[in-house]
Amino acid sequence: MTMTAELTVAAWPGITPRLLRDGPESLDTYRQAGGYAPLADPERLLNEVEASGLLGRGGAAFPMAVKLRTVRDNGRRAAAGTVVIANGEEGEPASIKDRWLLRNRPHAVLDGLRLAAGITGADRAVMYVSDAVAAECVGRAIADRSGDLDGVAVELLTVAPGYVAGEETAAVHVVNGGPAKPTDKPPRPFEEGVAGKPTLISNVETLAHLAYVHQHGAGAFRELGTESSPGTFLATITGAGRAPALYELPHGTAFADLLTLHGVSPDNVRGALMGGYFAGLVNRDIVGATLDHETIRALGSGLGCGAIGILTDDCPVAVAASVLAYFDRENAGQCGSCFNGTAAMAAVALGLRDGNAGQEDLDRLKRWSVVLRGRGACATLDGAANVAASLLAQFPDLVQRHLENGCQTCRSGAFTAARPYEVESLEAVVAV
Repeated sequence: MTMTAELTVAAWPGITPRLLRDGPESLDTYRQAGGYAPLADPERLLNEVEASGLLGRGGAAFPMAVKLRTVRDNGRRAAAGTVVIANGEEGEPASIKDRWLLRNRPHAVLDGLRLAAGITGADRAVMYVSDAVAAECVGRAIADRSGDLDGVAVELLTVAPGYVAGEETAAVHVVNGGPAKPTDKPPRPFEEGVAGKPTLISNVETLAHLAYVHQHGAGAFRELGTESSPGTFLATITGAGRAPALYELPHGTAFADLLTLHGVSPDNVRGALMGGYFAGLVNRDIVGATLDHETIRALGSGLGCGAIGILTDDCPVAVAASVLAYFDRENAGQCGSCFNGTAAMAAVALGLRDGNAGQEDLDRLKRWSVVLRGRGACATLDGAANVAASLLAQFPDLVQRHLENGCQTCRSGAFTAARPYEVESLEAVVAV
């Protein structure tokens, strides 16, 4: 594996990569590898997806088979058709996987979208992206297919990037002609989405895995990973003073082994920021953990979109303050509970970082991290609550030290990134 100042892209040693390729990949190359094979039996493929245990890679880890079946069945009951959307609006600054896939393997994503349309009986398919270069690559791939996915017209829709723009109801809102802002639920898109039709919204990595299941079957998909978290996933690794990397990892990979691969000593790790910004912080217990949904949930966190920020020299309190300040700036500004709640939590965290917070402030932060959950039109406020709650639960001694203005790390120059652990470079050195 080659490490440079640019983004490093590499598969886990000893495995044949399923998604990462030394791209970009052409239509002919993709077809020669088995892509775009005819979908002879949608029901059989749906059963294979269920047997594979494929979970969504966008953040929620929802079973893909359940999603597909629900949209299909709702469409049949409504007798109005369905819509499928490939969600590539990667608003999470700490993640790069979706943009990389769209730039380098757009046909794998389109193939997955084709299969999702075939299973659900969709009459409309949409590629929803914000990255300009990714949009160009996807546009060329759509043109290669003459805008057609086995009789279903596919369109490319680009939006301005934003943290909330990739939320599922925001995507529906855009396709319906509105702004990229979430809407109230219910109804949820699988019930009533684009033009009132049941709508499947799936992350682009999930769709690429769907294409893999179609080509190779559920058994091959399960050859890597764990029983409850089968397959591989794309992990964006940042922090620790290292260049960022995009790795394809089997679920169940030991975090300590990932540190070794990434060139980070476990002795220097203070914790990690998980799932991009959404899943919050974990302490040094992460060093002994494995990277699968069940294990990370047991630590009180989540894999989310697979983005992990490794904390070494950076103070977790200061990192939490920066993330909460980001949520304060980036929320949609349309729900009072979120607009005011993120601002209030950010103010306490920033005060704690700077030695200006008291016990009463912490008591309020703890209460807000509980009572504000589930409010608003989207999960932005939940993400902020996760960060606040995890900081208090995972680093109590460090929080107490900040109350006493005793954090030497922050005194010597606090971490103040506007977009913590953002992946700035999209130029990749590939070693698959």
